[in-house]
Amino acid sequence: TFSGSTLRLNYATSAIGFIRVEIQDGDGVPVSGRTLKDCPEIFGDEIDGIIRWTDGTDVSALEGSTIRLRITLKDADLYAFIFVLI
Repeated sequence: TFSGSTLRLNYATSAIGFIRVEIQDGDGVPVSGRTLKDCPEIFGDEIDGIIRWTDGTDVSALEGSTIRLRITLKDADLYAFIFVLI
């Protein structure tokens, strides 16, 4: 479970690398609008990068729910993640 309205990552990718994030419910079923295909490839080097999906960044509707994060990386490093209330 989490509290907050946005997901932020501390990450670094190579020039050809990327990260994508999917939010799943407690049973591992992808949440509509928060699937891997809804998340554009994230690249660069960020300490506090906000994760976006095609319809925005807000995840507050899932606050307090049991979730799983599926994070895929290609030639990338993930150092930390946090949910933040904006």
